[in-house]
Parts: sequence; C-alpha cells; structure tokens
Amino acid sequence: MTIAQTESTIPTGRWRSDRVHSRVAFSVKHMVVATYRAGFDDFDIRLSDETGEPKIVGEATVESIESRDAEQRGHLLSPDFFDAERYPTIGFESTSIRRDGDQLSVEGDLTIKGITRRVTATGEISGPVVDTADTEKVGIDLETKVDRTDFGLNWNAPLPKGGVAVDNEVTLTVQLELVKE
Repeated sequence: MTIAQTESTIPTGRWRSDRVHSRVAFSVKHMVVATYRAGFDDFDIRLSDETGEPKIVGEATVESIESRDAEQRGHLLSPDFFDAERYPTIGFESTSIRRDGDQLSVEGDLTIKGITRRVTATGEISGPVVDTADTEKVGIDLETKVDRTDFGLNWNAPLPKGGVAVDNEVTLTVQLELVKE
C-alpha cells in the first residue's frame, strides 16, 4: 500500500533509521588503482519536521568503523585519520531539504574531527509505504563528495612511481530505511 505524497513534499512526522536496513559509508581511491570502501556500524539518523521544516540529523560512532584488518582499523581510529579518542562521533545536520519527484537534495553541516563544513548531498527518496508488518517506512539514498583534508584527515604517503596512498576526494553515502516513530 502506498501513501499519497505530492512530488515536492517531504514526509511529515518523526522517522528513525532502521540500522539493519540502512548503511552509512565512504569510499576513496586507494593506491591509485582501487576503491576502498568502509562504513560505520553504529549510527542514528532521524528525519523530522518538529520545527515546522523537514530536517535530517545524524551521528555515526567512529569506533564502529568497519575494517577487515586490525592494524588498518587502528590506523583509521588514530590521529592520522579520525582520531576517535578525541572525536568519537561524526555528525550531520541539514539546513535545507528539497524534493522534486523522487530526487532529493539535502544541504547541511557535516562535522568530522571537530571541523564543520557545509555539504550538499543528492539522491533519491521513495515512499512512504506501509510494509508487510503494517509499519510506515521511507527510503532515502544520498551521496556527496568531500575533500578529506578539509576535515583534518591529512595523512598520506607518496608512492614510489607517482601518486599517493589515499586520494583526497572521498565519496560519502547513506542508504536509509526510515521507520515512522
């Protein structure tokens, strides 16, 4: 069953990310030839209109970063990258949300390592729909690109034949299944 929604409105009420069916992730070119992908297992993202305007607010716990290698995980959590001890969370708060049909544009403030920068993420919104358990849900997929050095993630190493170990441009993605509260 689909709930009627105009092509330019954002769903009203309070919605919270379903962590089982959602993902907060990043990808970056590694060693010039491959794309490294990782994400965070612990996050909370909410969509609400309690202030009269739709707003997305989210936070990811840095310690929950995914890694298949303990040494790499330790490096990502170190001051070279996320500095998890001093900056345990990554945060986002939208300043504007625009919908045109299924297309969504979200502008807001992203905070990593205590540094806040304005970003614009684009993607798609679907729903709301009512699932088989009679639960109302909305789907949001967003992506943006940032320069990691703008957030103090400066570590790098030159490669012997040119290039660097980690590109500065990072793609941030969220795939959200939001449940109405």
